[in-house]
Amino acid sequence: MTTPQALTVLGATGSIGASTLDVVARHPERFTVFALTAQRQGERLLELCLRHRPRFAVLGEADAAVALARALRAAGSSTEVLSGPAALVEVASHPEVDAVMAAIVGAAGLLPTLAAARAGKKVLLANKESLVLAGPLFMDAVREGGAQLLPIDSEHNAVFQALPADYGREPDRAGVRRIMLTASGGPFRETPVEALEAVSPDQACAHPNWVMGRKISVDSATMMNKGLEVIEAHWLFGAPAERIDVVIHPQSVIHSMVEYVDGSVVAQLGNPDMRTPIAHALAYPERIEAGVRSLDLFEVARLTFERPDFDRFPCLALAYRALREGGAAAAVLNAANEEAVAAFLAGQLGFRRIHEVIDAALERAAGLSVESVDAVIASDAEARAIARREIHKRQTS
Repeated sequence: MTTPQALTVLGATGSIGASTLDVVARHPERFTVFALTAQRQGERLLELCLRHRPRFAVLGEADAAVALARALRAAGSSTEVLSGPAALVEVASHPEVDAVMAAIVGAAGLLPTLAAARAGKKVLLANKESLVLAGPLFMDAVREGGAQLLPIDSEHNAVFQALPADYGREPDRAGVRRIMLTASGGPFRETPVEALEAVSPDQACAHPNWVMGRKISVDSATMMNKGLEVIEAHWLFGAPAERIDVVIHPQSVIHSMVEYVDGSVVAQLGNPDMRTPIAHALAYPERIEAGVRSLDLFEVARLTFERPDFDRFPCLALAYRALREGGAAAAVLNAANEEAVAAFLAGQLGFRRIHEVIDAALERAAGLSVESVDAVIASDAEARAIARREIHKRQTS
């Protein structure tokens, strides 16, 4: 009998974490939970620890960790509680860990995900910011550590499935003409552009097809999420910006496509359920049951496609610009976007001001470096400071 894989879930209380644990619970003979982490949701993490019995639980805040440890002891649990960034690195790179689900949203996920890669783990990458902030460093860590990198974003996982098994980030050798990332278009695909000035956070978070956290939902509404995925696709698959297209596909049934030089287009289809790419990566190269409803093409009836409108979605254009500029531009883009989205969700910035903040940050942050982890962290901090100043200029009352 095969020994179960020991899994660390970074960001266990988020939507990706929940879907991961749902798949894992369906296959107790295949997977054990080594560690679960969260930033501050101690009560939710308590529930997950009692259900999945990890060896370690990690919270970002020390006081919350103390409270969690007390609650676990009272419940008779043997789970050990740790706290802080160093603990995230520890449970991501621990010798007993086989696989790491990297699902911490934002720049906070960089260091533990990088540590998992350096330690040669099977890295299930849902934290796109690791590649956006530090693409060269991360890919070097994967290669030098001997890690196995499997994408979890539905689009990148679809591309991965449509490529040859020995692809090796060489599109020309594999006969790949272009990569086509599909996008739903979010909740404002047909909203008049002038009406976007008055969009509320709740409206922006009402995604038509996917259930996601609030930050990533806003990114979907601005299509910054797709822009970050373009940058991620560049590092994952070795394709330049001009060979990565975005296709708006409102039904979210085709998750992405690969076009080959012979004219073939290979697509991966399925219902919009993150358990599909998660199950694919967890069991790769095998296939396992994920609890996902079968795709009924007769119910779908038709599939439609549109070109993205860069006037409606200026954040997507900014992402392409950052990829072409190289250097720290993508890290600046990500940092400024995180700050702008947080301000929007707090009611401090208008929806149509998000891209203005990012554009201004890209202009003012030229010359920053991402040649080392320390440089990435410094560039991220500087870009955030610039973005906060730009937000203040545009702040709503």
